[in-house]
Amino acid sequence: MNRKLNKSFKSKSIHGVCGGIAEYLGLYPFGVRLVFIIALPFSIVLYILLANTLDEEVPYL
Repeated sequence: MNRKLNKSFKSKSIHGVCGGIAEYLGLYPFGVRLVFIIALPFSIVLYILLANTLDEEVPYL
């Protein structure tokens, strides 16, 4: 199975980073967003980095 970490198309709050991480790990997006809020000083830098480097998920039509 070849999975790739992408921004989420379905679970998109701002850029879809937390939704993409949740889909990749098989978790709920709310839980990933909660972890990002708890770890705020570090997570802002990480979120900006991931938002600019992750590819967009291509929706299946």
